[in-house]
Amino acid sequence: MARTTSPPPPEDLAEKIIDIDVSEEMRGSFLEYAYSVIYQRALPDARDGMKPVQRRILYQMNEMGLRPDRGHVKCARVVGEVMGKLHPHGDTAIYDALVRMSQSFAMRVPLVDGHGNFGSLGGDDAPAAMRYTEARLDRAAQLLVESIDEDVVNFRPNYDGQETEPEVLPAAFPNLLVNGASGIAVGMATNMAPHNLGEVIAAARHLIAHPDATLDDLMEFVPGPDLPTGGTIAGLDGIRDAYTRGRGTFRTRATVAIERISPRRTGLVVTELPYSVGPEKVIARIKELVQAKKLQGISDLKDLTDRTQGLRLVIELKNGFNPEAVLEELYRLTPMEETFGINNVALVDGQPQTLGLRELLRVFVDHRLDVVRRRSEFRRTKREERLHLVAGLLVALLNIDQVIALIRESEDTAQARERLMATFELSDTQARYILDTPLRRLTKFDRLELETERDRLTAEVAELTAILESDTKLRRLVSSELAAVSKEYATPRRTVLREAGGATRNAVIPLEMQDAPCHVLLSSSGLLGRSTGAAVPRMYEGLRTQHDAVAVSVPASSRSDIGLITDLGRVIRVPVVELPELPDDSEDTPPMSAGLPITEFVELDGDERVVSVAALDNDGPGIAVGTAQGVVKRVGSDAPPNKDDFEIINLKDGDRVVGAAQLSTGEEDLVFITSEAQLLRFPASAVRPQGRPAGGVAGVRLPEGARVLWFGAVPLPEDSVVVTVAAATSALPGTGGGSAKVTPFEVYPAKGRATGGVRCHRFLKGEDALQLAWIGRAPARANRADGKPVRLPDLDQRRDGSGEPLPRAITIVGSGRTDSGIAPPGSA
Repeated sequence: MARTTSPPPPEDLAEKIIDIDVSEEMRGSFLEYAYSVIYQRALPDARDGMKPVQRRILYQMNEMGLRPDRGHVKCARVVGEVMGKLHPHGDTAIYDALVRMSQSFAMRVPLVDGHGNFGSLGGDDAPAAMRYTEARLDRAAQLLVESIDEDVVNFRPNYDGQETEPEVLPAAFPNLLVNGASGIAVGMATNMAPHNLGEVIAAARHLIAHPDATLDDLMEFVPGPDLPTGGTIAGLDGIRDAYTRGRGTFRTRATVAIERISPRRTGLVVTELPYSVGPEKVIARIKELVQAKKLQGISDLKDLTDRTQGLRLVIELKNGFNPEAVLEELYRLTPMEETFGINNVALVDGQPQTLGLRELLRVFVDHRLDVVRRRSEFRRTKREERLHLVAGLLVALLNIDQVIALIRESEDTAQARERLMATFELSDTQARYILDTPLRRLTKFDRLELETERDRLTAEVAELTAILESDTKLRRLVSSELAAVSKEYATPRRTVLREAGGATRNAVIPLEMQDAPCHVLLSSSGLLGRSTGAAVPRMYEGLRTQHDAVAVSVPASSRSDIGLITDLGRVIRVPVVELPELPDDSEDTPPMSAGLPITEFVELDGDERVVSVAALDNDGPGIAVGTAQGVVKRVGSDAPPNKDDFEIINLKDGDRVVGAAQLSTGEEDLVFITSEAQLLRFPASAVRPQGRPAGGVAGVRLPEGARVLWFGAVPLPEDSVVVTVAAATSALPGTGGGSAKVTPFEVYPAKGRATGGVRCHRFLKGEDALQLAWIGRAPARANRADGKPVRLPDLDQRRDGSGEPLPRAITIVGSGRTDSGIAPPGSA
């Protein structure tokens, strides 16, 4: 095979070869690439919070008419329009940006209304291909492109110069702060947390009204991020750093509730995960730790997430393990706690800058003021042009015959236009408009319409001029528009902010629950909780000014069981370890603030309610029970070990338990107070203990129509008082003030069991029954329905005296002592 050689290059081509320095070429090319990534891809603009691809998607969808009141279209069509006209990059990048703007778990205020599979939390499931999914603009996205056709922002040519695109969107709300942003550029990155729309707008309005507002002023409105997935932010120091200098970190925790998932099992129910963490990632990590025996106490893990109830991971715990300790291990070892690093980098006047909260709001406010100013100028110009035409039409109407004759006598349109301008002193625009107007519009009726339109346009021009000439009015207008956005689109905060993250990393929490002494407390509104020590915390002793008060306090231990005694005579067993731990003594902490409703632990039948709490398997003298029909019973507190629900008294038809008390010594006095204002006191030793199936014995003798109002055990009669409140039977509880009486308990003599007792309250005119009664340690305090205190009368030594009228009705009475035990408070 013959060998051929290529001819030498022409002499003119050889002369165009240029020697360059490779390092200089690499430096220049890399700088161009870096500039393109920073300004055209990765970083958002601080004014509208949009990256170029996001801005182009929203603008093109608006141009396509994909508004919320229109139907969805295929995402492939949107991607094609954006790629072909505005964004000369891959379709994958465009579709990924569109998908993210539709995800409610990624955006605090989604901007795209997606139809189809748009992925799942944490990216566990990828979105469907764009040929399957459909989309249109969400309602909130309309706020970002609103008035874009009114010359409110500058436009620039697209990549090939055949189309134009906006440099920035008008943005009627602070999108960058509300939805956050993330992106990796060359040599820099941005990672901004989402915030609550209502809070951010409130801060922006405050900055508009007070341009010199400090960061502390603005943080009164924006205390921290509000993540789309909710959860808890533990520790706020890093947030303040980020708001001050644009950089900071904070820890996000999953929202977990300790629930009884079966009669014998307690579980951790996860309903919210940290931002950008999906359930599959958490499940895989927990299974890995359990198999490696690095995490103990977990018996099962179920993912019950669905579209109805949302995220729900149930982590079932083994018996005897401390739920709080297991939860702390989950926070430490799994993605149920993650660190979010804030890096507020955005473009300001084309330059990347790291911005704090005040600077971010300042850039948005300045942008919005400029948008509203340009919009007002545009609208004023349009109205002035229309007003000019209307004025010309009115001139033609007033001289309609002369105008028609002048037009008929003219040889052509040009001559008619010139003669109209000369005769009536019209402009060229007015004359052309008159000639283009059909004669049918030049009627008397149209004249009235034109005059009305002229007056309206004149008023609007004057209003717009006032806005443009007054910075105060301009700011007021921008603020009112932001308020309208907040009113329509703001939603409640989802993320809980906490100063500290619960148990510290240095604290040693035993994984298995220790059998430590505690107190179980039941509040008057039905909340249950347990204290952390052997003594009753001072904050729970006595009645506070809040709506709630402790009704019963029972000493127990953390690995024991307590019984909830209901008015149907049932005792329902509840492990103490399942009860929430109440906070330590604090004047700022409301009573029972961490307690949970009884219904979280037991199921009650119909109108059944819990009246007291008792410690089970107790060696003391037992429990005393009193009923509405005057029956009393003593029963041992030893419970059947194989039953979670058993009867403590066999009630007669129509009877109900009104009170129960655990006896500590057996020397206490048992007391009945009836609706007929009779008080019967007798020693607990007068009632012999009975078995659980027994129906009790006669406690107090009741006249026809009377019932027992209060029953309890009084351990220290010499320091106790009796509070009674009388009112008319027809008065609803808490409505009429009635009369109240406070009497020393010691003035009431002890009587025999099954007698009628002695009178404890003489009724005033119009009163015929007691509505409220209570016995406990002095001094007594009372609250009304809204939680505010009501002054009780001074101590009355007369046992059968009448009460003093109350200025306001009371609904609950309790002790004001901080060194007393707890007696069941009276409640109406």
